[in-house]
Parts: sequence; structure tokens; C-alpha cells
Amino acid sequence: MLTVNEIFHSIQGESSHAGRPCVFVRLSGCDLRCRWCDTPYAFHEGVRRTVDDVVREVEATGCPLVEITGGEPLLQADVYPLMEALIGRGHTVLLETGGHRSTVQVPASVVVVLDVKCPASGEAERQDWSNLERLRPHDEVKFVVADRQDYDYATDVVARYRLLERAAAVHLSPVHGVLDPRVLSEWVLADRLAVRVQLQLHKYIWGADVRGV
Repeated sequence: MLTVNEIFHSIQGESSHAGRPCVFVRLSGCDLRCRWCDTPYAFHEGVRRTVDDVVREVEATGCPLVEITGGEPLLQADVYPLMEALIGRGHTVLLETGGHRSTVQVPASVVVVLDVKCPASGEAERQDWSNLERLRPHDEVKFVVADRQDYDYATDVVARYRLLERAAAVHLSPVHGVLDPRVLSEWVLADRLAVRVQLQLHKYIWGADVRGV
């Protein structure tokens, strides 16, 4: 059984799949309290559902791209059979995780989108650094950046763990409404970093505080 906050069909707003239609399966519960969290409603709200029930709803959309997110999806043991079931039905599966829970059991073909917490989030010390060591070539990494300290932290981690060699993409995303994307872009250009500046596309389409999109 899974505790599911919401399932919805939308446009992927992040990762290298940004702009593509995607089904989101948002699982309930999180043991982090990031200052910039934009889904605090997923901390506690949710309905108990079987893996088969979730898969049926995803299949009904006819959409091949699925993201499992939260909350923190790796808190729930049945997330693994869910991923396996979706892969078995031919879906491309993305897993967005906060980086503090081990990814060792994640199926090989799942695209892990690892969110490395920066200092301004208040949760940087919770990072499980072994997750960066086990990145596969198709996995992606993102940093949500609030200020220059966060940016310097992110660039140090990128260099120290050779993330541009390990991962398919490294994304730096400004905290929406806090850091001007132009400022972040200027920092990246000045340092000639081969990262992607990522905006949360869904927030520009539907607004910052709209649920289920």
C-alpha cells in the first residue's frame, strides 16, 4: 500500500524532460522541512491506495512519462514495486528525491533526479553523499539556489563529485521569487559552468501556488 497525496497529468516543469506531458504521482510524507518547500500539503495529506490502483490511474492517461515525487517518495517501501510495475508497462519513470535517503534499491532504468540541498534550505547537513557516488549516466542532479552562498556550495559539490561526468545533467534552479534567474545565469556564464539553469516551467504556466498542475 501507498499513501498518495495526488496524481495528475501535467507538463513537466523541471529536469531535462521539461516541457513534456507527464503524469505525476505525489506520495505523502517527508522527513525534511526545507525553507523553500512548495508542497508542504504533502507532509500529511493522503489516501491509502494499492500499487495496482495507482498504476491503473497512470495507465488511463495514456502518457508514457511518469514522475514519482513527494514529499519524499523513498520513505514508502512500496514505491519500489510501483516503479517496477510502471517500468514493466513501458513507462519512462523519473524519481525526484531529496538526496538524504539511500537510492541503492532504485531500479536500474529509473531516472533519479537527485535534489542536493543547499545551505539556505536548512537541510544541507542531511545529505547522503553516497547517493552522488552511485549516480548512473542517465541520472540527473539539481540544486535549488537562494543566494551566492548556495551557488558557491553547489559549484563546489559539482566539482568535488565530478557531477558533470557522472550525471546526464546538472541543474541549478533559483528559488522562485527569491533569486532573480538573471543573476543566477550571470554567475553561471561568468564561471563558464556546463550546467543548466532551470526554471520551474509549471509555475510560469499556471502560477506559483496552484496544486495539481
